[in-house]
Amino acid sequence: MPTYEYECQSCRERHEAVQRFSDAPLSECPRCGGALRRVFSSVGVVFKGSGFYKTDSRPSGSPSSGSTPNAPSPSPAADPAPAATPVAAAPAGGASSAD
Repeated sequence: MPTYEYECQSCRERHEAVQRFSDAPLSECPRCGGALRRVFSSVGVVFKGSGFYKTDSRPSGSPSSGSTPNAPSPSPAADPAPAATPVAAAPAGGASSAD
């Protein structure tokens, strides 16, 4: 439930009230009985996810599109040769099971 802030028009004291959206706004100051007015203030906003930063919307022709800013670039040197996989030795004696 949201917290609303009210200010008294007579004594200028501010009050907070936790209310449902469907509740009627407060109208009387609990301190002096004067008229209350709802106070609106700025809200803190947190942007989560992609699409909020300059680097998230680069044109498709850009050379670095789709890459992360801190990712290492591939080196122009040739890739090292893959390690040879050992081959299983054949059974000694050359015996076969097809006799």
